[in-house]
Amino acid sequence: MKYFYNLSIFIYSLLIKVASSFNKKAKLRHYGVKQTFNILKNFEAEKTIWFHCASLGEFEQGRPLIEKIKSEKPEYKIAISFFSPSGYEIRKNYELADIVFYLPSDTKENAKKIISLLKPEIVFFIKYEFWFWILKELKKQNIPTYLISGIFRKNQIFFKPYGNFYRKILLNFKHLFVQNEESKKLLERIDIKNVTTTGDTRFDRVLEISKKRKSFPVIETFTKNKLVFIAGSSWKKDEEIIFNFINNYKYENLKFIIAPHEIKKENIKRIKSLTTQKTVLFSEANNENISSAKILIIDNIGMLSSLYFYTDIAYIGGGFGAGIHNTLEAAVFGVPLIFGPKFQKFEEAKDLIKNKAAFSIKNQNEFNSKLNKLISNKTFRVNSGIQAKNYIEKNIGATNKIFLKLFQ
Repeated sequence: MKYFYNLSIFIYSLLIKVASSFNKKAKLRHYGVKQTFNILKNFEAEKTIWFHCASLGEFEQGRPLIEKIKSEKPEYKIAISFFSPSGYEIRKNYELADIVFYLPSDTKENAKKIISLLKPEIVFFIKYEFWFWILKELKKQNIPTYLISGIFRKNQIFFKPYGNFYRKILLNFKHLFVQNEESKKLLERIDIKNVTTTGDTRFDRVLEISKKRKSFPVIETFTKNKLVFIAGSSWKKDEEIIFNFINNYKYENLKFIIAPHEIKKENIKRIKSLTTQKTVLFSEANNENISSAKILIIDNIGMLSSLYFYTDIAYIGGGFGAGIHNTLEAAVFGVPLIFGPKFQKFEEAKDLIKNKAAFSIKNQNEFNSKLNKLISNKTFRVNSGIQAKNYIEKNIGATNKIFLKLFQ
């Protein structure tokens, strides 16, 4: 199995190199990795804690612990590595990091070289990251390595009869901090006992974001005394369903904010073409045109997590594609949620549904029915929002649990 693992790493690296000539993300990773060892050679390795994040989402999960360590243990330097350009390119200048780099391919040689240059005292891998050679070398050098906000499902390869190679990878962690009891029980079945259920650090992160939310006077003008629906990180299928509703149901007191996942000009133009009702782009909004607008389209990034504060009902996009986007950013403000059918990989989405704080829809009719009920039945809407906020409040604290376990 080790042979096939090494072969897959080789093939993947080769494909990235080939794709770098025509794919932007592949190009960023390919050339970013080329700089890694120069970055590491210029780093003064001293009392370093290393966090590895696959992408931006995992970084946000690790961020509360990074900030806690930086606040309580300032003597440590913070190193952060990324696999994906979507994480590295956005957070390469993160102010609390002393060094940020792309993690090269997982080979035996790269593992030894990275660790010898970085010299970490403690290492954290976030959620799903299982790098065979790097974890093996960390264990060999007696460098304590932890998984945080880990989550496991019975259909993963670790729990298959042929998953012995991957089960051995998990043995390299000194301790695994997992999100739920199901994950802990699954690990115990394969004789991995160094596990603690601490929850998901993302709850701590969204709570912090909500406390530091940005204010937007033009949004306040748009939403004043109105019932507000927002579509966060929407995709084409989501938008078609939403605008079908907008064009066929007339609620005088209802306004819509559309914050699409893709903000390229051609996509914004397509979204505007879906309706004849008065629509304003955020980039063009002012006190004169915003009050009379029915629909506000957000054509920039970085606002969404604060926008949920101004809304009464939220639709989370992506559920008709690869999977839904962040539900917790809306739930923290006590907003009831709607999303598409592909949510099964997200524990928080399933929990929100169980708590009657969120509702999954499969088609236009189900969307219309659920949204009409949330609009017309204030008690139902408010109670759903309360359940959403309660869910967040019940699940905060994972960061402190991990920190106290390791540093007290």
